[in-house]
Amino acid sequence: MLELIDVGVSLEGDNGKVQILNHINLNLDKQKLYVMTGPNGGGKSSIAKAIMGIYPPTSGKIVMDGIDITEQSITERAQLGIGYAMQQPARFKGMTVRDLLTLASGDNAEKSLCDLLFDVGLCAQDYLNREINASFSGGELKRLEIASVLARKLKVALFDEPEAGIDLWSFKKLTETFETLNKIYDMTIVIISHQERILRLADQVIMVAGGRISEITDKDKVLDEIEMIDNDCRCRKACEIRGKSNAAECNR
Repeated sequence: MLELIDVGVSLEGDNGKVQILNHINLNLDKQKLYVMTGPNGGGKSSIAKAIMGIYPPTSGKIVMDGIDITEQSITERAQLGIGYAMQQPARFKGMTVRDLLTLASGDNAEKSLCDLLFDVGLCAQDYLNREINASFSGGELKRLEIASVLARKLKVALFDEPEAGIDLWSFKKLTETFETLNKIYDMTIVIISHQERILRLADQVIMVAGGRISEITDKDKVLDEIEMIDNDCRCRKACEIRGKSNAAECNR
């Protein structure tokens, strides 16, 4: 449905052009949930921005539903059904939740707006006429942003670390929201995240490092590797607490 073919991206740096993405090849299938993960600065957000058109590719091409969109603008890609939710959602002074969702969907029918809020775990009675201001928590803003993405009936929705800056309770509700969306909405979802709970939602995991896709794999393999690292860390910590200097002795 969406394909990146040998995509490269260069940006202007202090000392000239800097290559931030190299030979990105990626196929995103319809109605699948992908989680993109890897070390900080590895290129995850850059891939999402290349898909959205924020970073124009300097090589390769991007194809959506058989149409080459490489040269298309952010607005043109949005019109085709691609959306990008950043780490820090905007606050719209003077705008209510009703205003935002109506603007996103073009539909001000009460039931439509209520359904959108329900799907992201918010009660319409409490939120529709509320102004989007500093009284909103991080978790509320994230779920509201997801509702505005859903309102646009996108084909591809990109979420950049949606768990950033929210509390544990909101994070739990957020993962439940993504799980629901993947079942009932006809869209491809790409989530950039390091969180194990979000990795568990993935149909496939895209590993990114050094400006390249290092591997595309299933979530079980990634979760097994995380568990091995966690076990090793717990063992070493226990050794340190007991004053052991020989790791081999601790591992017996």
